Amino acid sequence: YRHPMGPLRTTDVVGLDVRLAIAEHLARELGPRFEPPRILRDLVAAGRLGRKTGQGFYTW
Repeated sequence: YRHPMGPLRTTDVVGLDVRLAIAEHLARELGPRFEPPRILRDLVAAGRLGRKTGQGFYTW
């Protein structure tokens, strides 16, 4: 597919909080298949929001 970066790095760039909000919306609208993973909830709760905070799935 020639994506310039993988899904975890993309999530870090966009923001884990944004990705969490999208997943929660999709789960409400489309069902539990779209529930966000626990690791995403845990990272957001810990303040690790990605590039904007210097830590997410990666350390920036």
